[in-house]
Amino acid sequence: MRKTRTIVTGVALAAAFSLAACTGGSGASSTSSASSSAGGTTEISFQTWSLKNDRFTPYFEQLVKDFEAENPDIKVKWIDQPGDGYEDKILQQANSGELPDVLNLPPGFAYKLADTGLLVDLDKVEGAKVSEYVDSAAKAYQFPNIEGHYGYPWYLGTDLNWYNVGKMKEVGVDTSKLPTTLDELFSMASDVAKASNGEVKMISSVPDIGTFSAAGIDIYKDGKFVFNTDEAAKIIDQFQKAYKDGAMPAEALNADYQGNAALYKQGKSTWTTGSAGFASALKADAPSLIDQTEVTPRIGHAPVFIQGISVAKNSKNQAAAVKFAQYVTNTKNQVEFVKIAQGFFPGTKAGNEKPEAFTSVVSLDLQKKATELAAKELPNTVEQSPLQFTDEMGTYVKQQLALAVKGEISSKDALDKAVKYCNDNLAK
Repeated sequence: MRKTRTIVTGVALAAAFSLAACTGGSGASSTSSASSSAGGTTEISFQTWSLKNDRFTPYFEQLVKDFEAENPDIKVKWIDQPGDGYEDKILQQANSGELPDVLNLPPGFAYKLADTGLLVDLDKVEGAKVSEYVDSAAKAYQFPNIEGHYGYPWYLGTDLNWYNVGKMKEVGVDTSKLPTTLDELFSMASDVAKASNGEVKMISSVPDIGTFSAAGIDIYKDGKFVFNTDEAAKIIDQFQKAYKDGAMPAEALNADYQGNAALYKQGKSTWTTGSAGFASALKADAPSLIDQTEVTPRIGHAPVFIQGISVAKNSKNQAAAVKFAQYVTNTKNQVEFVKIAQGFFPGTKAGNEKPEAFTSVVSLDLQKKATELAAKELPNTVEQSPLQFTDEMGTYVKQQLALAVKGEISSKDALDKAVKYCNDNLAK
């Protein structure tokens, strides 16, 4: 039995994966493939996550039809799971030996399966090479103490900066040169607050792990969290000054904080980060802001958000499953997919070399500009937080950093407490 290093939340999940590790996930079911059907045809199952709807169903039906036409000896059964409870469903399938042959898995879910030996190492298969995919996304499917890659990057997202230049111009702030560094961002925030007598706010969030990783600060190294650095403390101090100077709305520090994008759409702040799809959200929720908004690349290292395709190791038709996984994630099919999933990006390097291939269908000029900017930034993106960083850690870290921003504790004390909590709660 292999020792499980899986990050889990709750005894039930840990038990499920311990059992899967011991049993090897054997057995077939309605979701795993039969070895063959009459006439020697192989059947494989393909599971997606909340994508069977009016928007995406025609794409997947055509994808399967085209693959089967090219591979008449393989039949694909498409399964889609609801958005809620997907991780629990994956764990149930793993525990009962019923994993589909090909699965839509984000890196965190894939890690749990790979750690118990339930996914195929894609470095060891024929066909598409992992090196053909966006580096930061491919790296996300390399896991601690496990050799290999366990997912093909499929559709990706990243963040940009969004500024309400119209509102800032109204109060007399020069927006001809928008910030490219944190120092410039906080300087502009101070200018906006002073020019509007504190009526217009620019900063609308507290710092978090993503803020530090964007600044190039190590979050996790040599088996422990290490983000309590002087550079991180300096960043918190900048947020603290912005709060003191009236450049940040008080509600950004509340427990019921809705997020900086929500405050931007409500007109309560003049800067936010958001994906290329944020332009569509503005059009739907705050159309009056479209003409007032400018978009620029994210300051520092932009994060990468990833969905991928993995292959179950216990598939009875592993070669066919790998072939289909590569087909789903090839450049042609990924480009066609993100034409529908506007604001997202192909997982292959080649797919992002000519963003006009998928932005040509975007009708909103602001979103087209954002998508093209983000596509250029993808090669420089980084994972926002390590796999070891749990939701509970995130909550505690934000609580401590919010106290520091309000001036109730020092920035260094907040970081030291946050790092200690994270290290004390590392999964053993």
